[in-house]
Order: sequence, then structure tokens, then C-alpha cells
Amino acid sequence: MSKQCRMTPASSASSARRDWSARGKLLLGLAFFILVLGLLVALSRRLDWQELLAALRGYRTGTLLLAVATAFASYALYSCFDLIGRAYTRHHLPLRQVLPITFVCYAFSLNLGAWIGSIGLRFRLYSQLGLRPSEITKVLTLSLMTNWLGYSGLLGVVLAFGLIVPPEGWELGIPGLRLLGGGLLVLLLGYLLLCAFSRRRFWTIRGHEIYLPSLRMGLLQVALGASNWALMALLLDILLPAQLGYPTVLGALLVSAFAGVITHIPAGLGVLEVVFIALLQQQTSIGVLLAGLIVYRVIYYLLPLVLAGLGYALLEMRAKRMRRSNRRKQATLDKP
Repeated sequence: MSKQCRMTPASSASSARRDWSARGKLLLGLAFFILVLGLLVALSRRLDWQELLAALRGYRTGTLLLAVATAFASYALYSCFDLIGRAYTRHHLPLRQVLPITFVCYAFSLNLGAWIGSIGLRFRLYSQLGLRPSEITKVLTLSLMTNWLGYSGLLGVVLAFGLIVPPEGWELGIPGLRLLGGGLLVLLLGYLLLCAFSRRRFWTIRGHEIYLPSLRMGLLQVALGASNWALMALLLDILLPAQLGYPTVLGALLVSAFAGVITHIPAGLGVLEVVFIALLQQQTSIGVLLAGLIVYRVIYYLLPLVLAGLGYALLEMRAKRMRRSNRRKQATLDKP
């Protein structure tokens, strides 16, 4: 006789909470999407299209080359994120394989979402090269944490020092933003203290495993993550009007990234534009702002995606050969 599975009251309540949490996230994301869509419609009615086209035509070749170089530096830096997981797991995939995989995953993640880029492609490509699922999970976790730890630290500094000036009418004024920034820095300090002193090195939170590196690795995570966000803001600063200033552009970028996470819109399409215009339209014209954001998307999103598509195809074609090469090298290293 087959046994029937019965849910206990505790498991039933836990399942119900997860269902309500998922529904709440979906409704929140849908509400933000509708808000962004409405703001974009309102924006299109106010936009001076002639000004936008003139601003797009006005970019000099030197400015565009500098922007491309900055984007290259950002992608090169992000490609090093998976090296932290490589050191943590002590897997032996060579740098010439790890760096292209991280680049491809980052470009796809920015444009198509984390489930496709950060998660799906990492598991696909790393497993083809011989890494175990447990190793891939650790590499993925540490890479994502590097990105968001750097983000939290940079946003904490920006808010704590009052570098973001909210528009008039915002209920959360500068004192509230300073308090929020201080809270982010305290949380970041707590993470680093755990890295230094905790005997337990990983936790499972809602099915997600959080791996704790050494203090040295934790500091490296914060430095790499913050530097990458700083480079992204520098790219925008190059393309946007000089009177805005780098701190203002950095603050707007960090706020737009948070809004993009809430809405779950691939590439944050429309979210970046709405946030920048809401925060900065008092300091420069909407057409000029939008022109800079369009060029930013082309340089930082679309061009890398084309290269990443070619890189992914090349990695797929060479996967079997690289895996055999990795096995031979590993066998050599394992010999006494």
C-alpha cells in the first residue's frame, strides 16, 4: 500500500506564507511597472524631440571613445568577481575560461535578467567545464554578494553624506536618507565582522545558501563591487551634462538600480530613465538627459550583449575541448 504524504499545520502555514510573499512581490512589481509606464507616457508628451535628436547628434567622437573605454573597464572589473568564488572553492579552471564566462553572464544578466544570465548561463557553462553544482552555487553566491555589497556600501556613503538631494515634496527628506545610509553602513560593517570572527561559514535563508568568505575576501568584495558601480556612474557622467556633477549622477544611478530590482523589468527598461528624469529634471533639460541615457544603454547594454552572444557561441563550441584539457591538468596536479 502506498503511503500518502500529509502536510503538517506548520508546513501548511509555511507554504501559505511563501504564497502570500510571492503574491505580494508580484503585486508590488506590477504596481511599479504600471507607475513607470504611466510616467513614460507623461514624459513622452513633455519631451522636445528636436532637442533630443540634436543632443544625440552632438556627441563628439572623443567623448564616445572615452565612454566605451570606461564601459570596457567596468566589464573587465566585473569579470573578476567570479575569481573570488574560484579562490573560495579552490577549483582549477584557468583565468582564460573564468573571465569570459563572467563577462557573458553579466551582459546577459543586464539585458535579460538574472535568472537567464547570472544563474542559468553560469550553471550551463561551468558545468560543461567540469565544476560540480555545489561549486557553481558558491561561485554564483559570492559573485552576487560582491555586486550588492559594493552597492550597499556605496549607497550608504552617498546617503550618509547627503549626496542625494530628493526633489521637493518627498516625505523622506535628507535626514531620513542620512539615517538610511548609516543603517546600510552598519549592516555592511556587521557582514565584515562576521567574515572576521564567525565560526559558521554559511547559512541557508529561504532556500538560498549564503557563503561567508574570509575578512580579506570580504573587503575585496566590497572594493570590487563599489568600484564597478563607480565606473558605471563615471560612464553616465561622461555622457550627461557636466553641470550635474559626478556625486549627483552616482546617487541617481544607485536609486534607479534599487527601483529596477523592485520592478523586475529586464534591463530596467524605462526605470532608469524615469528615476533620472525625476531626480535631475530641475538641473537640466529632459531631452539632454534622455539622450545621454540612450547612448549609455547602447554602450553599456547593447554592444556588450552582441559581444557576449558571440562569446557564448564560442564557449559552447569549445566546451568539450576545454573540459578535456581541464581534466588532464587536474590529473597532473593530483599526482603525488
